[in-house]
Order: sequence, then C-alpha cells, then structure tokens
Amino acid sequence: MSRELFQRLRQRAVQIHVEDHLRARLERGDRVRVKLGLDPTAPDLHVGHLVVLDVLRDFQDDGHTVVLIIGDYTALIGDPSGRSETRPMLTQDQVAANAETYFQQVSLVLDRSKIEVRHNSEWLATMTAADILRLMAKATLQQVLQREDFADRMKAGTAIGAHEILYPFSQAYDSVAIKADLEVGGTDQLFNLLFGREIQKAYDQDPQDIAVFPLLEGTDGEQKMSKSLGNYIGLAEPPQEIYGKTMSIPDRLIEKYVKLVSGLDPAGQGAVLAMKPRDAKAALAGQLVKRLHGEEAARRAEEDFDLKFRRHEIPGEIEERAVSNPKDLVAVLVESGLRESRGDARRLIEQGGVRINGEKAAPDAVLKDGDVLQAGKRSFVRIRVG
Repeated sequence: MSRELFQRLRQRAVQIHVEDHLRARLERGDRVRVKLGLDPTAPDLHVGHLVVLDVLRDFQDDGHTVVLIIGDYTALIGDPSGRSETRPMLTQDQVAANAETYFQQVSLVLDRSKIEVRHNSEWLATMTAADILRLMAKATLQQVLQREDFADRMKAGTAIGAHEILYPFSQAYDSVAIKADLEVGGTDQLFNLLFGREIQKAYDQDPQDIAVFPLLEGTDGEQKMSKSLGNYIGLAEPPQEIYGKTMSIPDRLIEKYVKLVSGLDPAGQGAVLAMKPRDAKAALAGQLVKRLHGEEAARRAEEDFDLKFRRHEIPGEIEERAVSNPKDLVAVLVESGLRESRGDARRLIEQGGVRINGEKAAPDAVLKDGDVLQAGKRSFVRIRVG
C-alpha cells in the first residue's frame, strides 16, 4: 500500500524534499508522523485546505500517524507568509474561539479517532526567555530575511514587525516538539517547512521530509483562497453557500478545482471535465457539498440553486440601476427602465411577470439593495437603493 501512497503523493505534490528518502521509508513500511499546522486566524477552514487534508487521509488509511498542530500560540504572532504587510495580532480569546471549531471541521475529511491533536502553546507558552534565545541562536537573521515576503517588504520599504521574526522559529520548533517525520503544506509554506528541517537538525533530530502542494485560487479567481481575503468557500458553511460560491468561480478554474479538491477518481474527474463549463461547475458544486454534508444536502442545494437562478436564467452580469423609492414596485419598474409606464408595470405585476431574486413578486413587495429585479423573461437589473 505504501508504494501506491507515495505515487499518489508524487502526483499531487509540487515538490517533495527529500523525495528518495521519503520513498524509501514508505516502501520499506516505516510508520511516519505526518504534521500539518493550522493557525486559527479565522473560525473557518476552507475548500483550499482539502488539498492537504485529502493527503492526510491517505496517510491515515495507510496506518501512519497524522499530527494536527493547532497554532494557538503562533496565531498570536501571525504568519507573515505571502503577506505584503504585518498580519494583525489576535487576542487569546479570538484564537481560542477560532481553534474550537477546527477539530470538527477537519473531521469532515479525516478519521477523528486517528488524529493526534496538539496545541503549540503546550511547548511555546512555557518557554523561558533563555529557551527562546537558545532557539533563535539556531539560525541567523540573514536566513530568516531570505524569505520572499520579508525580502519583498524590505525592498519596498514596508515595515516588518520585530515579532514576526519569531514566527518561523516557533513553527519550526513545533516539528522538534512532536518529532515530525514529514510535514505537508501549501507552496507558500515552503520556507517555513524547510526551516523546520534546519531547526530539527540543530536539536540533533533527523530532519523531516516535506511535501508542498498547489494553492487554490479563491472565488475571485485571482488571489489564493484565504480567510483573511474573504474569497473562500468555508468547509462549515451551509450547503447552499458552498454550492452557490462554487458556481461563481471563473470557468478557467474548473479543471484545477476538479483535480485538487473534488475527491473524484481520475475517471470521475474526466467525466466532469468533458461537460460544458456550466454543467461542470454544477457537478463540481454538488460533489463538494456531497463530500462535506452528504448526498441529501447536495440534492437540496442543487434544487435551491436551480429554483433561484437556473430555471429563471438569471445572467451572471447584470446592469445596476439606482432607485429612489424601493417600497413602490410599480415606480421601481419605471424608474429602472424595465417598463415605460406605470400602467404597463402594473399589468406585468398582475400577470406574474415580475420576479425578485427569481421569486414571483407580490404587488406590495419592498426591494432591498442588491436585489435582482426581473421583468418578463430576459430583462434584469440589480437594484441599488439611494
């Protein structure tokens, strides 16, 4: 089984370090401790995390130990990876509230009974000043400042908080504390994971192998999926939200989402990618909801989306119109240009030809900012109140 595990890992990973060493360990049947660190900077994990969670599930199924590090201490510092500015420091209460939800969310993918959950405050919060000095003496400032994000910020003259220097040391020490054999993460974590190897060696431990995986762009189609950027699909979000957000991703990302997070085998992936883009997104959306919330939830989410959007053919791009009196539907139809006269507008309402967000509009309906108003089959405007 471990030979097949390594092959699947190699197909998914962007880089494995040290590849030959890890392959040899797995093929001779060694049991490894696989580390994933998650900083609870927001209450939700997102679909992008499925890339590494699926890998961890493979390791669980092969009999290895998955160690989930909840970075309740490092979250107080803030991971500078990929940041162009200092990440805001969180309070202990904020971190604790976010961390509380993490175990339930990873259990959507991982076998709960086989996860070793650790909080890095167990070892980091108890370190004395002398312990921290000894840790930081294991590497040089030049090594830390080679990080791409630090280097870019220095060139741009952007501030780097002195406390941020502690982050890579703290995360690296996590690997020492749990004696990690392998650490997984996104490509933006490559420096941190490699740094962990160096700190392990400085503490006379065998250095961990590392495997990094592609980052998934968010619903904006531009930046990586991120809780702090607000472009994410949360694992714990309601099925309708997951379905609807997935339907909003750009067509050019369909293949990447299908291959990285759908959970489908190669044949299933090929079947989805052979579809037209709209149908492929619907299949992907249903699959994501199914794997996170079950088949019945996926069916209901699809029906809900169809009812609100597809059956009434609401277009993706809709012109906005400002209206002054959202409480007068007749006046709104005229003011927005959907009908030429109040009489014409009134007749259309009476005939059931006006819809708000896909639902038939009552004569006394009150519109809200952002509502989609439909007159007839093909005329749409998005209402802006003001």
